[in-house]
Amino acid sequence: MKTILLFASGAGSNVAAILRQLKGNPEYHFPLILTNNPKAGVIELAKQEGIDVMVFDRETFQSPVFIDTLDFYQPDLLVLAGFLWKIPEYLVKAYRNKIVNIHPALLPKFGGKGMYGHHVHEAVIAAGEKESGISIHLVNEHYDEGTLLLQKTVTIEPSDTPDTLAKKVLALEHEWYAKVIQNVLK
Repeated sequence: MKTILLFASGAGSNVAAILRQLKGNPEYHFPLILTNNPKAGVIELAKQEGIDVMVFDRETFQSPVFIDTLDFYQPDLLVLAGFLWKIPEYLVKAYRNKIVNIHPALLPKFGGKGMYGHHVHEAVIAAGEKESGISIHLVNEHYDEGTLLLQKTVTIEPSDTPDTLAKKVLALEHEWYAKVIQNVLK
């Protein structure tokens, strides 16, 4: 059985999609959802799914003692599903090639600090791009620069707005993230 810890900062739609696709499979175990936002919708989702939640602040996250909490669960994979903080170097080193992130654009374009959510979609539209999509990648010490595992694209129509683009990209995220997680754990 593979143990997966899920990190999220918001509503948790990607967490919900992952759980919908993988939670019933006896090969995967989801003992804990971690969030940096005490008001995150993912907390209620965790309660509905019967999964423990850990809410933490920046000081706790930056402290190498935080790793003791993760190590307790002996995770095979840390999954960032809408988690907005940069992963500290000590954590990247401890879990090298075991942290996966999803980004709502085609990296290396539109990645890095501040490029999340609507900011990404606004930048993509403003740049006149003809397509956007998702990038699923391993996490390294730099924002959005780890090894790419998968990219999928959507066409940007002249009528698209950041909101309509966001919906297209989110549909790709929900379709593909769990599949990539399965492949990484094989």
